[in-house]
Amino acid sequence: MRQMISRPPAGAPRRWPRTGYPPLYVATFAWHAVALAGWLLRASAWPWWLAGVLASHIVVVSIGLWPRSTLLGRNWTRLPDTPSNADAVALTIDDGPDPVVTPKILDILDRHRVRATFFCIGRRAAEHPALVREIVARGHAVENHTHRHVHTFSVTWPFWLTKEIAAAQRTLEAVTGERPMFFRAPAGLRNLFLDPVLQRLDLQLAAWTRRGFDTRECDADRVLERLVNGLAARDILLIHDAGAALTSAGEPVVLAVLPRLIERVRSSGLRFVTLRDAREERAPSSSGRRTLSARSEPL
Repeated sequence: MRQMISRPPAGAPRRWPRTGYPPLYVATFAWHAVALAGWLLRASAWPWWLAGVLASHIVVVSIGLWPRSTLLGRNWTRLPDTPSNADAVALTIDDGPDPVVTPKILDILDRHRVRATFFCIGRRAAEHPALVREIVARGHAVENHTHRHVHTFSVTWPFWLTKEIAAAQRTLEAVTGERPMFFRAPAGLRNLFLDPVLQRLDLQLAAWTRRGFDTRECDADRVLERLVNGLAARDILLIHDAGAALTSAGEPVVLAVLPRLIERVRSSGLRFVTLRDAREERAPSSSGRRTLSARSEPL
């Protein structure tokens, strides 16, 4: 059972290279070994060794609370610096699918001919499989946002991290017919064990460059300003289709923000791509219906 949930399907080609353990991972375990050896050699100094171990835990936990950190392993906080991404930004949408809000977001994206990346929760996808298939049918990418989106994710041991992420991977593949390539942790919080798990599951961690805090901010102007303040090519933008705060009119704030966000991005001379688009070096396509394999949004 452990082997089944810790590896990609047998024979499936890897999408991401193995990079080994992050330096901080190696350093942390090496320090624990040093502390243990020091305690064995000089037991009377155990308070100092214990304090050193606790200090290392505090450092690692603090880094895990920083979603855009790369110290715990590979992490996309911006799109790769390639010629094809020189005028691109990625719109990422978390926590869905939501049977009320997601269809409205899809309609907005259709009207503006924008393709986005939806980080879906596995359990929600299992409850609304037709909606997830609709996301893909309209030309968007579906990626892994864990199976249950539990708040204790960042303090979970490797086996349970693997089980949670792999369950979402299986669900989303069963619904869409394609394995997710990217993973986003709940609230972006993670721990020392996540990167080795993602490498086993052949997933790339993706955080964001800018977020609007639309799950708790009811003012559409403020959400928009957070997303576009300092906007630049290769930014990854984060909004939510589930759990969004409501405006004073009772509308999910994301629905008020999204059309204006699209206009601001395009007025800056930028275009939208999915994270999968951004990974690949291809010439822009100027015509044709959007598909998951298309390189850029049609204008």
